[in-house]
Amino acid sequence: MTNRNKPQHLLLACLTTTTLLAACTPSSPEAGRPNTNPPTASTTPSTTPTASSSTPAPPTSSGPPERPAAANGLTLAAAEAFYRYYVELKNYAATTGDTAALLSASEAGCEGCKEYAAYVAKVNAANGGLTGDYQERVKEVAELVRGASGRLGGSAVIAVGSYTTKNSPSAKPIVSKATEFTDQIALSPSGQNWVMYETQFEER
Repeated sequence: MTNRNKPQHLLLACLTTTTLLAACTPSSPEAGRPNTNPPTASTTPSTTPTASSSTPAPPTSSGPPERPAAANGLTLAAAEAFYRYYVELKNYAATTGDTAALLSASEAGCEGCKEYAAYVAKVNAANGGLTGDYQERVKEVAELVRGASGRLGGSAVIAVGSYTTKNSPSAKPIVSKATEFTDQIALSPSGQNWVMYETQFEER
């Protein structure tokens, strides 16, 4: 089974984990500071799945998910809320093939984001390329730290169920088993909000 047969939870971004987090070391004076905003989203690892993390809401015909209020701003809590929202955008793109909202929430140079968008634009549930439990579920977001560059790095645990991929209508179906991955992420500020700077999945 090759990487091109799978959505991004099995695609690797071009940057290594070391490079990805190099600009997000805890050397910044702000790194590791407790968040002073109301606890709309936790900045520490969450072990109890929430409704939004365990069962992503299916996209509707009205369009992609809207950015929640909790994901606005540049706090650590907003960063976690943004990441969870970003996963919803990925699920929407994988379901519909519409990647506009996903790319809008991504840095222009994010290779992992562009790889994922290019893939699901061609292989998605709407055109029969994906079937089964392919949607990503955020189980945990951890180790969010702000670097001196202003970017933020961290990791998340992602679960996917068993799903089937077909790269074309005549292609042989490929079944992927249910599994979990670690997503190494970096966010960058854009205006007053976070956007995805880079994302890289690693098998657990």
